[in-house]
Amino acid sequence: MILVWLLLVPLAGGLLAWPSDRINPLLPRVISFASLLLELVLLLPLLHASTPASLIEPGHWLAAFDMPWIPAFGISFRLDLDGLSWLLIVLTVVIGLFSIVVSWTEIEDNVGFFHANLMWSLAGSIGVFLALDLFLFFFFWEIMLVPMYFVIAIWGHENRRRAAIKFFLFTQGSGLLMLLSILALAFQHDQETGTLTFNYFKLLADQPAGMFGYLIMLGFFIAFLVKLPSFPLHTWLPETHTEAPTAGSVILASILLKTAGYGLLRFAVPLFVAAAHNIAPIAMWLGVISIFYGAVLAYGQNDLKKLVAYSSISHMGFVLLGIYSFNMLAWQGAVILMIAHGVSTGALFITVGSIQKRLHTRDLGRMGGLWTDLPRLS
Repeated sequence: MILVWLLLVPLAGGLLAWPSDRINPLLPRVISFASLLLELVLLLPLLHASTPASLIEPGHWLAAFDMPWIPAFGISFRLDLDGLSWLLIVLTVVIGLFSIVVSWTEIEDNVGFFHANLMWSLAGSIGVFLALDLFLFFFFWEIMLVPMYFVIAIWGHENRRRAAIKFFLFTQGSGLLMLLSILALAFQHDQETGTLTFNYFKLLADQPAGMFGYLIMLGFFIAFLVKLPSFPLHTWLPETHTEAPTAGSVILASILLKTAGYGLLRFAVPLFVAAAHNIAPIAMWLGVISIFYGAVLAYGQNDLKKLVAYSSISHMGFVLLGIYSFNMLAWQGAVILMIAHGVSTGALFITVGSIQKRLHTRDLGRMGGLWTDLPRLS
């Protein structure tokens, strides 16, 4: 039941924060911050928790929750937590806390609705890291993206509407592709076993083979590549980061990009081992191209925020390369890099937001003498 509370706390925090700005503009910030602190209190003991063996399949699972949701279609409300999920959820909560702090003075309009969307996006991300029913995973994938659209479209910079629409089209289009793959995987399992299910462990034991399995895997692969993002499906990222408010950029880079790396590690590779091996050379080449392409473009930017955005493409290229190397040490390295990138890039976007607020520019050519203007930051 503790896993359900991990979802309910940020959802409830968002609901409480939304109308509270009518009482006092400070209340939404306090409610959101307190909700995430409570989330940390719930999370930390789980690292040493144990779960009844009846609830989990073989593996080192720290906690589990399973109940029927839409039994007629074999859909359950299945949540599982292991070390990978725990790490990424802790990252989500910590980054969420910093996002609230950096928006404390930046966001002045519709403060309650802003914090509601922020909390719901974080709740969706936590759901993505917990869900092991594939339909439930897709449900949280959408919950995570829709509030972020509003964060960009309402509180972003000059071209925020265009950036938000571009973000929505790319992520929803790829999400639809993943949904089709999820349905195809479930129907294929139903045809072979006579049981319609979206349960991760049952689908893991009955992997589709041949060209059909390869095509289903591509739906997952492309959806996660868009979100990672990887060359050549990266074009939504720089503009979205540039136009998003600081908190939006921080959550996008530190959390939402990690859901793609997690999806590759949890779903795209284990559910389609043979197909993943076949596509590994292409995936690794895309990772290498992303590394150099993102780095070269970052090197050529005058806009400080775009520089950090393009560097993310380069960094996540290493994650893609590590995942498809099929090496345990590389998989561990990919996870460490995701955590490190979440912390460092979030910090970079916070720094850029601070500089922009004080100097009213992100143009590197106009930033000479930062030591004089920002002595403590320097």
